[in-house]
Amino acid sequence: MISPFLTGDSIYLRPLELSDVDGDYPSWLNDAVVCEQNRHQTFPYSKEQAKAYIEAVRGSQIDVVLAICDRQTDRHIGNVSLQAMTLIHANAELAIILGNRQFWGKGCGRQACGLMVKHGFDALRLHRIYCYTSEANVAMQKICLGLGMKQEGVQKEAFFKHGRFYDVIEYAILEPEWRAGGFKNCPFAQ
Repeated sequence: MISPFLTGDSIYLRPLELSDVDGDYPSWLNDAVVCEQNRHQTFPYSKEQAKAYIEAVRGSQIDVVLAICDRQTDRHIGNVSLQAMTLIHANAELAIILGNRQFWGKGCGRQACGLMVKHGFDALRLHRIYCYTSEANVAMQKICLGLGMKQEGVQKEAFFKHGRFYDVIEYAILEPEWRAGGFKNCPFAQ
């Protein structure tokens, strides 16, 4: 493992490095399948934009963005974040992109999100973590529910992709709910 920050069973999370732009990372945000139900792949994404993003988040006090890496190969397979943190209100948004499709369906996204939620409540002392996802993003909905999040609302037709509007589902969990067992389906996050 190279510079692990948080460690799971099959993945670990580490800070993004400028060298990540020389790998697959920039291409994920141009991949129509990877970006099927997120806001990426609307405009072309370049290595220069990826570098600028990494530099911006490395110094951020409101975003924790980490690379998801496979423990066996050290391969950078995605990114996970707690973003738009508000310290006064102790809230943050959970977001993930699992760019390497070879790792889809293997629990890597669920594991990465579980590690970030645990970090958010334990280390960052957050009170509430939320996630917004498209009604068509069933994988993210399963992750949210597996983390113990509850649906709080729906933003009607708030997301446009592939020539149509989709509802955005709002999920969240409070720190006391998480401690009371909201994470029961995420044993690696205990």
